[in-house]
Amino acid sequence: MKTEKIILGIDPGTTIMGFGLIKVVNKKMEFLQLNELHLKKYDDHYLKLKLIFERTVELIDTFYPDEIAIEAPFFGKNVQSMLKLGRAQGVAMAAGLSRQVPITEYSPKKIKMAITGNGNASKEQVAKMLQTLLKLKALPKNLDSTDGLAAAVCHFYNEDRMDVGKSYTGWSAFVKQNEKRVKKG
Repeated sequence: MKTEKIILGIDPGTTIMGFGLIKVVNKKMEFLQLNELHLKKYDDHYLKLKLIFERTVELIDTFYPDEIAIEAPFFGKNVQSMLKLGRAQGVAMAAGLSRQVPITEYSPKKIKMAITGNGNASKEQVAKMLQTLLKLKALPKNLDSTDGLAAAVCHFYNEDRMDVGKSYTGWSAFVKQNEKRVKKG
């Protein structure tokens, strides 16, 4: 019996959103696509969020992924940057949830560890390992798309493990797992 699924990996950002897609056929990975959504030219933060939502929905409607793997925001020193990154991630997640695509969130360290065996690997090391694993001819100039691709590959490697990160299958699952964040009243 042939089993097939598509995994969309997303590296959220309000300057560049990176994404990559892999197809899994009989437990083997095949590269489909990697690309970036460039948002630097837009000044309006809310327009950027709208574009992230629309591009994510477009990817879902084009490739019909069975699952989405998304990089979780890392804790940085700049609170404003962290807030913007969290919003970008939330909008991408909302797009997936609006199409009932299950989402799993992975920390940057977990993604790097899955790809390179080193949770502190550089973006370049992750990209080179992906190039080898997926037989990519060339790497992109910016590595945001390989970060998105890395999330998808990390999900593939962790699919049989129970405790991989936070997963959501729809709005009700998200609310149930985040009850403390829901405003009562």
